[in-house]
Amino acid sequence: MSKVYKNLIAEIHQELGIPASYAKDRKLLLQYECLDLLPVGIDIFNREVSMCAKVLPAWKKMKSAALGDGIELQLVSAYRSVEYQKSLFLTKMNAGVSIADILKVNAAPGYSEHHTGKALDLTSPGSECLEESFETTTAFAWLRHYAADHAFTMSYPRNNKHSLLYEPWHWRHEIK
Repeated sequence: MSKVYKNLIAEIHQELGIPASYAKDRKLLLQYECLDLLPVGIDIFNREVSMCAKVLPAWKKMKSAALGDGIELQLVSAYRSVEYQKSLFLTKMNAGVSIADILKVNAAPGYSEHHTGKALDLTSPGSECLEESFETTTAFAWLRHYAADHAFTMSYPRNNKHSLLYEPWHWRHEIK
């Protein structure tokens, strides 16, 4: 990691009040921002979405395979910049949420897998997005069974080593 990037992350963390021991305590690695992004289309909120160029073919193939099995996978989120992640924190802090509570749900800027362009938040029609109830959907059952065939893994299972909230919707591509 470049020293400039590390310093930027340290400054953001200091500004947000994130403890200096955050990464060590949570066993999280600093994540590079993807420099090779491709547009994917729009997410469920009609926002333009991008992801790592090497992930896009795997996403298309997995989405198509799921559709072939009668499962519609929808994007909630993909690439997020460090600045966007910071803005998520500031929005929550301005709404009165403590930094400790935010860090239970969101990885700190610089440590989100979304920075890499390899992480996707997924949902399906009729499912509440970004809710644990996603695990009760046929889309989640399909992902549990077939996502690995497309090199995707769920990053934050129950009781994960990072002490982050269980996120059945968050899947990361393992580029080989």
